[in-house]
Amino acid sequence: MPFTRFGLSPAVLQGVRAMGYLEPTPIQLRAMPLILEGKDVIGSAQTGTGKTAAFALPILSKLGTHGPGPRLIVLEPTRELAAQVETALHNFARFTNLRTAVIFGGVGYGKQLEALRDGVDVLVATPGRLLDHLQRGTCRLDRVQFVVLDEADRMLDMGFLPDVRRILDRCPRNRHTSLFSATIPPEIETLIQWAMRQPQTIEIGVRRSPKDTVKHVIYPVSDFQKADLALELLRRVNYDSVIVFCRTKHGADRVAGLLKRNQHAVAVLHSNRTQREREQALRGFRDGRFEVLVATDIAARGLDIADVSHVINYDVPQHPEDYVHRIGRTGRMEATGDAYTLMVAEDVRHVNAIEHFIGQKIPRVKLENFNYRYTTLFEQGKPGQPPAGGGRVRGARVRGGYFFGPVRRRR
Repeated sequence: MPFTRFGLSPAVLQGVRAMGYLEPTPIQLRAMPLILEGKDVIGSAQTGTGKTAAFALPILSKLGTHGPGPRLIVLEPTRELAAQVETALHNFARFTNLRTAVIFGGVGYGKQLEALRDGVDVLVATPGRLLDHLQRGTCRLDRVQFVVLDEADRMLDMGFLPDVRRILDRCPRNRHTSLFSATIPPEIETLIQWAMRQPQTIEIGVRRSPKDTVKHVIYPVSDFQKADLALELLRRVNYDSVIVFCRTKHGADRVAGLLKRNQHAVAVLHSNRTQREREQALRGFRDGRFEVLVATDIAARGLDIADVSHVINYDVPQHPEDYVHRIGRTGRMEATGDAYTLMVAEDVRHVNAIEHFIGQKIPRVKLENFNYRYTTLFEQGKPGQPPAGGGRVRGARVRGGYFFGPVRRRR
């Protein structure tokens, strides 16, 4: 079904052609007609499925031409996602006279104030900075016709839902609202009941289990040998690029420092970095100037980072869905990838929750010829048997319930 069949405006269709889009994706096929009909939409779809275009194309078509605004508000959990989505909206609207702008924290107010004074139709924002502008009186939302809440569960995790509610309170009640979220926890359900009108739900490729193209294993290790094991894995792996996920900003800085001292080219990405530092980190990692990106879960969702060959969970994520998002950074576009998780004793309950969530047991592996110190984690395997539910790692031997062998190398 071509894009011309949806009733999109000629100017927006011209933008679609300029972007090289040929056929709509499943989320676009199902969401666009509903939005064009004026129905509120709840969408659940993975990164890379065309979610942004699914809401952008019909809403831009309905906005038509430039007018007093903002008339479309898109809320994003992070600066990177906000900038990425605004770029996409700007490109789709390039043959219209609609004006787009992005506002987020970590930078000055100057350019944002200038854009708001000049008048914008489409405003992409993080909740905190938008609320700042509302409280300062530099932005009004009384003309808003469309609201998009993107990555809603991530905004919940980051504590933004109270800000989101305050922002929605400033918008007209008679508006169209779309919400996109990988999961719908109770707090999101409550928000939906309060903010949306008889929403239509779309689920496309909802994934609780890791991709088939990703091989993932767990390396049990004592806490004081964790750093040494991470360094040894990086020394033995033939990788193109690696994302190392840490639980906290302080932990990410500490691991990045360790890797730099061991001659790795490292970029760091977390919410305490300035916007310039975050943009430089992403650009350098994509360009290959940095071989390792050390990040918190800010990089687990939504960011357009291709060709990641390996993911290392230096810290086990506390939310099972974050595990799927993290290791989904590799093995993209049908390429193969590897994901390694370092597990210390205090992580056992989180690993159990992850395995319950994805419905499978993750193989436990010991790195061959690594000088392990004792940890009670090594007593959990059954002698002579591999861990349940896991395929054997290539070139590995089974001993005492654990695989011993080399890390899987890329072909």
